[in-house]
Amino acid sequence: MPVKPIPMQEFTDKVGNIYEAIVATAKRSRQIHDDLKIELAQRLETIKALTSTTELEEDLEVTTTNPDQLKISLEFEQRPKPTETALQEMADKTVTFRYKETAPVVPKEPETE
Repeated sequence: MPVKPIPMQEFTDKVGNIYEAIVATAKRSRQIHDDLKIELAQRLETIKALTSTTELEEDLEVTTTNPDQLKISLEFEQRPKPTETALQEMADKTVTFRYKETAPVVPKEPETE
């Protein structure tokens, strides 16, 4: 699989702080990956339900490939990778992120006895 290089100077110009952009892009990439994983599992589950057989897989000496399953797997392999999609979203500024709000730290007063 070829690696698609990204012009970092153009990316930096679009996003501002590169470190914030990397963290936000990584989190968005994980979200996209999780969504794709759920979608694939759901689609494969429907195929398994439709083609369930009464024989156990252990009894089968020859494994057969379901063409519908293969078609779905190939479709998912041809989709753009989650990291590539997240980088494009970040460059297009379609992703928004915010800082996690932290509670203010209140110093303890020394105890007097």
